[in-house]
Amino acid sequence: MAYRGLLLLSFALLALVSQAVLAQKNGASPFGFLNHLQGCQKGDKHKDIPKLKNYLERFGYLSYENSKNNIHAADQDEFDNLLERALKVYQRNFHLNVSGVLDSETASSLTTPRCGVPDIINGTNWMRVGNNHQHQLGHNSFHTTAHYSFFAGSPRWPRNQYSLTYGFRAGTPAAAIGAVGRAFRTWQANTQFIFTRTSDYTNANLKISFERRDHGDGYPFDGPRGILAHAFAPTNGWFHYDGDEQWSDVPTQDAFDLESVALHEIGHLLGLGHSQVQGAVMWPNIPSGTTLRQLQNDDIQGIRALYGA
Repeated sequence: MAYRGLLLLSFALLALVSQAVLAQKNGASPFGFLNHLQGCQKGDKHKDIPKLKNYLERFGYLSYENSKNNIHAADQDEFDNLLERALKVYQRNFHLNVSGVLDSETASSLTTPRCGVPDIINGTNWMRVGNNHQHQLGHNSFHTTAHYSFFAGSPRWPRNQYSLTYGFRAGTPAAAIGAVGRAFRTWQANTQFIFTRTSDYTNANLKISFERRDHGDGYPFDGPRGILAHAFAPTNGWFHYDGDEQWSDVPTQDAFDLESVALHEIGHLLGLGHSQVQGAVMWPNIPSGTTLRQLQNDDIQGIRALYGA
């Protein structure tokens, strides 16, 4: 994608099922292959290990590009040293047992639907905890306070653009329009921003739409129960739900909550990265049936640190 701070976010949802549920049929999860790899560790071989490598590469944990001895390793079915190291970083970020083994708890976390924004971009691990310390991964340094994070370079909206318009692509379901509007009002109540809906989608500062598979931004969706949505860092303004997901604007076990995902993705639009606090709006994962419609303390601290109280 040319992420430029896409905090994509491992979140999306859509299509009507009964009155306020949007959706297609539930399909097999694109992350389901991970269940066949439970128990795998360094030295093991399995035909689906390249898929695990691809997953961890997609969210920033793994890269073979600069490893001369592993130029073809991404396509090999061996659980190698780099894969073990990447899995340990993932386990640390998600508060799991840091073993480098794909145990059942790690597999469960990896298969949970999530925002498509990577947790690590260009070597910068947004989710590492710090207390006003500078952290470094590779050649890229970053700052974190508490458990929230920002995109690399801390992009933000300029002070003369705190009044932002948002628009929906034609055909967006009414349930989504209402849910996203409520999410914007929640952020407005906790920030200096003013969000105004416009019918001029093309010229809106923030553009919301439902997309499927390869939709032209460089970050294709993957079908039901995988990546739910993604959004770009300031000042791009794109926020995409995955139209292949089953969505709802009321709590239901079989669908993803439009408003909860909107809250998360709007955080990315404003410049927040992923939080290491499980239960915060900016946590990367969200199972179906989960409803989180209020900003948590870490989310509020993060946005105020970025823009000032």
